[in-house]
Parts: sequence; structure tokens; C-alpha cells
Amino acid sequence: MGKYKLTWKDLTLKDFKIYIFALFKAFVPKKKLTNLDELENFIQSKSAWVSQVTLYSYLKTRMGTRYVLHFENDKFMSSVNQAKWNIYSVAIQDLTLFTFSYLKANLNYSQVEKSKEIFLKILDDEISNKMPLDIIEEAKKNFDERLNKINWDTHFNDLPFNPSALSLYKWAPIAEELKTLDRKIVLNSVILKWDVVKKEFKERVKF
Repeated sequence: MGKYKLTWKDLTLKDFKIYIFALFKAFVPKKKLTNLDELENFIQSKSAWVSQVTLYSYLKTRMGTRYVLHFENDKFMSSVNQAKWNIYSVAIQDLTLFTFSYLKANLNYSQVEKSKEIFLKILDDEISNKMPLDIIEEAKKNFDERLNKINWDTHFNDLPFNPSALSLYKWAPIAEELKTLDRKIVLNSVILKWDVVKKEFKERVKF
């Protein structure tokens, strides 16, 4: 990961675009989700939103007024980049499995095998955004393992977003002694953001 030369400016232009406009977007009317292409876009964009908002909010809270100064440190920026992609890779898994479980259990949608197809398409799209290939391969492996264990009829209602919450706790570049103190707050912050996504999905889905 050290080969990526990141700066505060890079994050402002790319990653923080989602963070800055999150509240504004909440007031824009949302179209219904009526097909798999629209669902794929929903999963990709909402997973990115949850991953970035929770990670950067946590970093800002812990760093306080020295927040911006840390982004001049190349080693720290490499850790942030690694955390971002690892959290995002789990978030995509969580939301993909949640949406297809919800569709099957509540809307009698039977083509749950399409979940893997969408998941892999999202990962392929992210290659052009420099998502590290080792993280992509690990995500594929983890997704297959989860597919082998999933109960599609109950998964959507059985703590479906715990993995990404734990991923933020694991990967955030914060001292371990501080993360231990923050564990409950960190996990809850992710779950609360997912609650917003879940509500929007249920309101928009129309398969």
C-alpha cells in the first residue's frame, strides 16, 4: 500500500465528495429501484457512502484540531487508503446480501444467484479506481464463504451489517488502546448509517 502517494488534496477531491454532499443529497427525490442495474448502482454508491462517512468521521473525532495535519503524513495516508478499501469491500458484501435476502423474503424474488454477479461487477468497476487487487481477491473469497452459509429467508433481519461495523473497528488507523475505548461507539455509528440505507432501500425498491 505504501506505493500510493496520497495527499489531503486527493481526499478532498475524491473521497470527501460523498461526505460533503451527503446531507444535501438526502433532499433530492429518489427514483424507484426496478431492475438489477439500478440495484447494482445503489449497492455500490451506498456502500461507498457508509464506508467513507464512518471512517472519516471517526478519524476527525479522534484527531480533533490536528485532523488536517495528519493528511500530510504519507505513512498515515497509506493506512487510511488501506482502511478505506478494506471497509468498503466488506460493506459491498453486507449490502448485497441484505438486499437480496430482503427481496427473497419480502418480495418473492427467487434469483438470489444474481447477488454474486452484481458483487463481482462492482469489484471489477473498482479496479479502474485503483482498488488493490489483493483486497479484491480477499473480498471474493469472503463473499463465497458467506454465500455458503447464508439463509436467504432470514439474513436481512439477522444483524446483516455487523461485518462492516467490525471492519471499521479493525482497520481504522487509530491506536489500539483508543479503539478499545471507542468500540461500542464505533460499531453503533456504522449500524446507524446502515439504518438510513435500509430505510431508503425499503422505500425505493419496486421489483
